Amino acid sequence: MSDKPKSQTVLVVGGGIGGISAALEAAECGSEVVLIEKAPTLGGRVAALNRYFPKMCHPTCGLEINYQRIKKNPRIKVFTMAEVSGIAGSAGDYTVNVTTTPRYVTPACTACGDCANAATSEVADPFNYNLSKVKAAYLPHTMAFPMRYIVDASVVGTPEGQAIKAACKVDAVNLEEKPDTFTLHVGAVIWATGWRPYDPSKLTMYRHGEIADVITNVEMERLASHDGPTHGKVLRPSNGEAPKKVALIQCAGSRDLNHLAYCSRICCLASMKHAAYVREQYPEAEVDIYYIDIRAHDKLEAFYRKAKADQGIRWIKSKPSRIEKGPSGEPVVCGENTLSREVYANAYDLVVLATGMQASAQPPAGAELDEYGFVVSEEGVFGAGVATGPLDVSMSVQSATAAALRAVQAVRS
Repeated sequence: MSDKPKSQTVLVVGGGIGGISAALEAAECGSEVVLIEKAPTLGGRVAALNRYFPKMCHPTCGLEINYQRIKKNPRIKVFTMAEVSGIAGSAGDYTVNVTTTPRYVTPACTACGDCANAATSEVADPFNYNLSKVKAAYLPHTMAFPMRYIVDASVVGTPEGQAIKAACKVDAVNLEEKPDTFTLHVGAVIWATGWRPYDPSKLTMYRHGEIADVITNVEMERLASHDGPTHGKVLRPSNGEAPKKVALIQCAGSRDLNHLAYCSRICCLASMKHAAYVREQYPEAEVDIYYIDIRAHDKLEAFYRKAKADQGIRWIKSKPSRIEKGPSGEPVVCGENTLSREVYANAYDLVVLATGMQASAQPPAGAELDEYGFVVSEEGVFGAGVATGPLDVSMSVQSATAAALRAVQAVRS
C-alpha cells in the first residue's frame, strides 16, 4: 500500500491576511488550493484597520495587491460565507465537509448598488463593530473581495425583499438560496482562522456598553478610518464632539488570570498608534496612556521613542482599577499610580480599552489546540497567523508563509 498523499490539494481555512498569504504561497509553489472564509469577503480584521505597522499603511496597500494575485492565479478557488462542518482522515487524505450560508446575491452582481437603494430597513454593520447601520442590502465594505452585495436574511420573504430583487437589473438577487454543503478531498489543511477581540463586557469594572465614551481599540480603528462610521474623524460616541482629553488603558483583560493570562503582543503599539491618531487630528488634545510596562519589539521601538517625545502624551504607570461615570456622564478613570503612589480619579472625553487577542470563537474541528485555544500544528494540519497565537500583521504573514511551505511539502512527500 502506497504512503504517498492521495490528494495534493491544500485547504486553507480562513481568509484574513494569514489565510490569504498561505493560499498564495502554496499556489505559487504549484499546489492546487481551496480557500474558504466564513465572512462575505476576504481580508479579515486587517481590512477593518485604519493603518497598520510596520509602515503605517492603509489596509488597501497590502490587501489589494494580494487580491490581484488571487484573481490571476487559476490554482486558487475561493469560497466565502463557507465554514468547515466536518473533517476526517489523516495526513495526505482528508475528507472535509464545507457548509455555506446564503448570500442571496449571485456572482452576476455588478455592485451597482441598486439593491441598496431599494432597501428601506437597516441592520447593524458588523464591519464597523456595530457602531453604525447599513441598508438590508449592502456591500460589506468599500474594498470588499469579492466585490459583491449581500442581502440580509431579515428581509427574505418580505415585500422589501421582493423590491430589492426587482431593483436588480441583472437578476443577481436570489432569495430562494438555501444553506448548502459540499465535500472536498485534500492532502493538507492550514488553519488560519484568526482571532477575536476579548469581550469587553466581561471587564465589568471598565463599563464598556454602559458609558458611551468608553470604546475598544478595534472600535477606535473604525472611528479613525475614512470609511468608518464617522468618516475618519475621532469623535465622542456620546455627542459627536471632538475629544480634548483621551485615556488609553493597556492590558484591558490581558496578563490577568481572571481574563487572558497572556500578553497579546500588539496592544502597546496599537495604543501608541491611537495616540498618534488623536494628536494628528487634534494637536491641542491631551492623551494619557495607562500601562503596566511597554512592549515595543524589534524595529518598532522607534515608534515608541517617537511617542515618548510627544509632549502631548502623558505616561501613567498603573492598571486602573475601575471607570466611574462623572456628573456629565463622562468616564472617570480611577486607580493608583504605582510610581508616585498617587491615588487618582481622572475625567476624560474618551477612553479606549486595549482589549487583547483571543483565539477564534469556534475551535476548528480536527485541529489540536493549546491551553489558550490557539492552533498547534501537527502532521498534515498546520496553524497559520493569529490562529497560532497573538501576532502582528507582518508576523502573521511570516507564519503563514511557513505554514504554506510545510503544507506543500506534506502533499508532495
